Amino acid sequence: MRNSGIVVLGILLALAAVSASAQQRVFKCKDGKGKTYYTQTPPAECLGKEMEELSKQGTRVKNREAALTPEQIAARDAEEKRKKEEEVHAKEEKRKNQALLNTYSSEKDIEDSRMRALKQAEQTAKEIDKRIADAQKRAKDLAAEKEFYAKKPIPKKLQDDIKNNEIDIKGQQDTQAAKRKELGEINAKYDEDKRRYLELTTGAKPKGPAAPQK
Repeated sequence: MRNSGIVVLGILLALAAVSASAQQRVFKCKDGKGKTYYTQTPPAECLGKEMEELSKQGTRVKNREAALTPEQIAARDAEEKRKKEEEVHAKEEKRKNQALLNTYSSEKDIEDSRMRALKQAEQTAKEIDKRIADAQKRAKDLAAEKEFYAKKPIPKKLQDDIKNNEIDIKGQQDTQAAKRKELGEINAKYDEDKRRYLELTTGAKPKGPAAPQK
């Protein structure tokens, strides 16, 4: 019996300590109308509002943030998304910058690479020019052959040859236009590489874009 009494007394003392601890806490908040509450339990009037938990001395122990509105949640999510995108962009820029520094050891390296790329593109453009010239010469030969059948039905093979040659000329001209455009893109690429390289290595900027290649 004596032991049972001790256990019961211990429980009562523990409950009293918890009760005393709870009484020492005070919650401070304002409702939607601006009225301030000081209570030992969070008041219903402050549900979802910002709330301060105070010690018995009146100092703030904890701050409970107010519940966010749907607009605030959307703004928070948008801000988090923006920050993540900026982080991804920064990492990608760092990777590109390192790749650039690994590719070139000097400004001269960039110009040498430019010249090689332009020379290769120009060579391809010349080959396309020759194919266009050959196709145009064939077109004249086919036109002359067609004249032979001015008053006769034109053989199907000749018709097909003329049509296929016209398609070939059009295709080669489109390819040539794309290749000429590529020459400008090559210069733009190496201009940008040079700009970034100089900024990364010296903080300087190039004097101007490279002269267009003829």
